[in-house]
Amino acid sequence: MNNLVRRTLTGAWIVIFTLGGFWLHPITFFLTGLVILVGTLYEYYLMIKNTGLRPQMIPGIITGATGYILSSLVASGFLQMKFCLILIPMLLVIMVAELYRKQDKPFDSLAHTIFPILYIVLPFSLFPFSAILHPGLKSILPHEGITFSPGIVVGFFILLWVNDSFAYLIGSTFGRHRLLERISPKKSWEGFFGGLIVSAAVAWFLSRWLGVINSVEWIIVSLIISVAGTYGDLIESMLKRSIGVKDSGSIMPGHGGFLDRFDSTILSFPLVYLFISLFG
Repeated sequence: MNNLVRRTLTGAWIVIFTLGGFWLHPITFFLTGLVILVGTLYEYYLMIKNTGLRPQMIPGIITGATGYILSSLVASGFLQMKFCLILIPMLLVIMVAELYRKQDKPFDSLAHTIFPILYIVLPFSLFPFSAILHPGLKSILPHEGITFSPGIVVGFFILLWVNDSFAYLIGSTFGRHRLLERISPKKSWEGFFGGLIVSAAVAWFLSRWLGVINSVEWIIVSLIISVAGTYGDLIESMLKRSIGVKDSGSIMPGHGGFLDRFDSTILSFPLVYLFISLFG
């Protein structure tokens, strides 16, 4: 199986898993976000571990998953926001535990244990707040007892993938001026603007179907995704270059790992959520 066919089949699976999971039902929305978060955290810790450092992988993943679960319960109204303070003693335990691990570089290990909780967990923990108690696109399966719309997340990923796909196609065909060659030699300004324009056009056509916000606001969201998503991709490329790896994982043949596929989400979704919360 050649690389193009493998990438295409894997890409189709990623779309079905991600959009299907988030769109199907509030429970699958929760589980899809949790799987992506845990997979991304695991890959981050594994990459760092391969450099010789030993971050606290299991405590870090448990703390990250707890943060996501708490955010879902708070967004749903089952818990008050104050219960998120549970994360404070969990982080303090990680810090104290480092004293007893006898690492050559304990602060490096500690930093790489706690950093992905900010880098990865915080962005994904905003997903429930963007869907619960929001009107708009309805889930595929009916549900009762909660106002829920996956419209923001579904629209976000559609626009993100449109931007990425056309940035790649236009950049590989017409790209002459490198965007940031030191970090990512293949990215070009032509690809960047091509993806931005196409995603803005798609946002206009999809806006009425997605609901939640109006057409102009969806176009602004597409611009945020194009700019912040590109920087998110570059930041992950910087991480991989600094530790000497090509892909964060191999679970998605032709596409790398979870972190490779959702790196743009990490930087762009918090800004999209902020914009919709303030102006939507």
